[in-house]
Amino acid sequence: MIDRDKKDLIEEWYDQFSEPIIKYIVLMTKDYQLAEDIMQETFIRAYRTIATYRNEASPKTWLFRIAHNLTVDYFRMKKPTIQEMNFFTRYKDNGIGPDDQVYIKEKSQQITKAILSLKKAYKEVIVLRKVHHFNTKETAEILNWSDSKVKSKLKQALKALEKQLEKEDGKHYAKAR
Repeated sequence: MIDRDKKDLIEEWYDQFSEPIIKYIVLMTKDYQLAEDIMQETFIRAYRTIATYRNEASPKTWLFRIAHNLTVDYFRMKKPTIQEMNFFTRYKDNGIGPDDQVYIKEKSQQITKAILSLKKAYKEVIVLRKVHHFNTKETAEILNWSDSKVKSKLKQALKALEKQLEKEDGKHYAKAR
């Protein structure tokens, strides 16, 4: 593959996958500027190593694996600045009223906060499986886990998320009283 073809392919993948990749990284790091840096490095690394890309995995899975590895490497090097971003509240005007929009935004913020409070493995598996809709095999490939580990961690993560949401609802209910 010549450099021009590589460049065009990476640009095409950037257009397709940069938004979900940055959302994933932000949810992992809680720092939007850091996520932008890691996302940029993801595509630079993809460009440099495209010769190693095998069509066994989808480009999206391959890129998420690179992003995941870079994020893990960052955490090994130093702790990121904590800055919350809420990507669950992005929605198009689909005719729902202002009261419903406020409710959706509040619930989305509550879910985001609960996910961010989970331990790293739970957060990763929920974001990949439930937010980005990767299947079990793709998630296993990205996280370098077995399929059974993805399934068991997701089950555990969803239970932990449910408990966290119940805890938050209890706090919210107690404040309202």
